Amino acid sequence: MADPRFYDNRGPFKLADVCLRSSVALPESVDGDALIFDLATLEGAGPQHLAFCAGKASLGALAQTRAGFCFIGKDAGAAKAPSGTVGLSCGSAQQAFAAALNLFYPENMLVAWSQQTAVDPSAKIGDGVVLAPGVVIGPHAEIGDQTRIGPNTVIGRGVAIGRRCEIGSNVTIANAYIGDHVVILPGAQIGQPGFGFASGATGHTKIPQIGRVIVQDKVEIGACTTIDRGAIGDTVIGEGTKIDNLVQIGHNNRIGRHCVIVAQVGISGSCEIGDFVVMGGQAGIADHAIIESGTRLAARTGVMPGTLKRGDYGGAPARPVKDWLRESIVLARLAKPKKQDGNG
Repeated sequence: MADPRFYDNRGPFKLADVCLRSSVALPESVDGDALIFDLATLEGAGPQHLAFCAGKASLGALAQTRAGFCFIGKDAGAAKAPSGTVGLSCGSAQQAFAAALNLFYPENMLVAWSQQTAVDPSAKIGDGVVLAPGVVIGPHAEIGDQTRIGPNTVIGRGVAIGRRCEIGSNVTIANAYIGDHVVILPGAQIGQPGFGFASGATGHTKIPQIGRVIVQDKVEIGACTTIDRGAIGDTVIGEGTKIDNLVQIGHNNRIGRHCVIVAQVGISGSCEIGDFVVMGGQAGIADHAIIESGTRLAARTGVMPGTLKRGDYGGAPARPVKDWLRESIVLARLAKPKKQDGNG
């Protein structure tokens, strides 16, 4: 469900209207006048919510859901909704859900600005806050005591920033909660829409991103780093984590405490990163990967979907660093030109 500080819910809508907007057939035995009040994940939905099930990986969550309504895509096989949930069969659950998201939350992309003053009158500015020239602060935003914000930085609607933070110039923060003692270097972009599309025969349908970013205390975020907001849930950066310049963190990632993420690392969506994980420069993490606490990745390591047990890794795909180094030595020997025997 979307946080009302950041997004306006235009619902409720009748089930029949949602199905019509989503190009999904309404089952004959179902009351089309039933009201849907919001959209949610399978895990977070209640009786008044619509969720979706795409792919067999979601079948476990479908069996446990409390959602009142659920789009079930053909890629989920012959899955059936549990008792109490109205199953709505469709070709692509992601495309149908994207259409429903646009119905409930039509203003889901970039923040629309209509205020006439740089700092909206409804914003709460703490004691000792320093705002450099060109700072724009949206409605109902909150800035904690002693925080300093650099020139031309934009703080969106409802954003809450803690105490004694240092935020550089030309930073944009939207749909986010920022803890205390956080440092954000110039050019960072936090809370922009994630890269989510449902692809089909007619092209790529944008999946609205209506989640948030949660940055806990004492985090440092490097220059020109981007942290996308969640699709429905949250992108979370754990306490004390240090992120270098030019890092890309996709939507719905959960990064643990006191991690170190070096420049040009790219983390795809919906990954789970444990505490005290270290990622060398240009490491790449595929979507839905799980990296256990204490793991260290050498530069340019490639992590595939699945669980990476605690240890030191290198190479692409990632493998234990001793094996990776041994393979590199063997390959280097094989690549050496053979010596001529001197005859002839």
